[in-house]
Amino acid sequence: MKKYFEFEKLGTNYRREFIGGLTTFLAMAYILVVNPLTLTLASVPDYPDALRMDYGAVFVATALAAAVGSIIMGLLGKYPLALAPGMGLNAFFAYTVVLGSGIPWQHALGAVFISGVFFLLLTLTGFREKIINAIPIDLKHAVGAGIGLFITFIGLQNAGIVVNNDATLVGLGDLTAGPSLLAIFGIVVTVIMMTKGIKGAVFYGMVLSVITGMIFNLISVPEKVVDSVPSLAPTFGAAFSSFGDSSFYSAAMVGIVLTFLFVDFFDNAGTLVAVANQAGMLKDNKLPRAGRALISDSIASITGAIFGTSTVTSYIESSAGVAAGARTGFASLVTAGLFLLSLFFFPLLSVVTPAVTAPALIIVGVLMVSSLGKIDWHRFEIAVPAFLTMIAMPLTYSIATGIAVGFIFYPITMIVKGRKKDIHPIMYFFFVIFVLYFIFLE
Repeated sequence: MKKYFEFEKLGTNYRREFIGGLTTFLAMAYILVVNPLTLTLASVPDYPDALRMDYGAVFVATALAAAVGSIIMGLLGKYPLALAPGMGLNAFFAYTVVLGSGIPWQHALGAVFISGVFFLLLTLTGFREKIINAIPIDLKHAVGAGIGLFITFIGLQNAGIVVNNDATLVGLGDLTAGPSLLAIFGIVVTVIMMTKGIKGAVFYGMVLSVITGMIFNLISVPEKVVDSVPSLAPTFGAAFSSFGDSSFYSAAMVGIVLTFLFVDFFDNAGTLVAVANQAGMLKDNKLPRAGRALISDSIASITGAIFGTSTVTSYIESSAGVAAGARTGFASLVTAGLFLLSLFFFPLLSVVTPAVTAPALIIVGVLMVSSLGKIDWHRFEIAVPAFLTMIAMPLTYSIATGIAVGFIFYPITMIVKGRKKDIHPIMYFFFVIFVLYFIFLE
């Protein structure tokens, strides 16, 4: 094992790798709670239960997808990089595709599966890099920031801090209500720990919120801590059932597949480079075994769709593990093992409410919005499409709409500015696709 992961060459050992893997797990363990709550639309009380995904099955799918993805990354990519269903992508799946467009969750899983297959093919052929390079870096950063704002908006809604207002669309909620107070407590505690640089602050913030909620009778004490693993049957293989439905083959699904594919493209690539750079693995500004890492991500997404969860991607929280000493894929195996172990603690999820997970959504949003600082705001032809991409996501409650708006305005502003030569031909293709998107889908 030491020889396979090159412990001696990278100056590491089992202890450092185990601590690194544990740290990464603690930093991203919140996804075990947030993902089931998000995909089942738990914060939407009037949504028909018959149209919801099964909560227990989604929990199992989340844990298994994270474990399988991390194992493949560890063994094939050999990077200390853990994977799990991506934040932002799960919000797109639940709130834009299922809730907003009224598309069955089985169809949404089918779209995730197809996007994963395309991701794998594009990676194997090398065409993936061409598409990534064709899209301006400023728009890539804008997409990340927009998703961050969207996630934060959802978190504020779940906390009851931001509510519907017939006069102004949105307004401030009742901050004296129990759930809102609990969410505010969680936000403050998590921010303090994050500011102090405590590893796993998001996870610990949720734990403290749960304990506080129990003390003030806002959350019921669970009857069990350990129990049998919930059945995966309600979601396992459901993605394939959509392929036999003629309604699945529509222009709307094309846009959904492209959005899943696009966001996963840049989320994974950005995370991979960031974590590898932190670990000192970049050589001459190139990433060793990059192809293997990307293949690992695409296989994980395909597997996750089969289990019954939204797109699986690399987690930036892996940087916490790297900071704790992780340098090899063995750390990813440790993280995977902990995700598998968590399957037996399903009863604990009953204590986690939308108010408890709201701080996690808001904090992750803060981290994602940091990419705004990398956009060239001084160039108006860049600022306009970047801003519209970012702001349209939370205001239209749709990640796809934000991407579409920005990609339509980019060629327009660049051509008017006289920078036609700076526009990659692929961007014209996106322009046509998204114009058609608004004509026929909106």
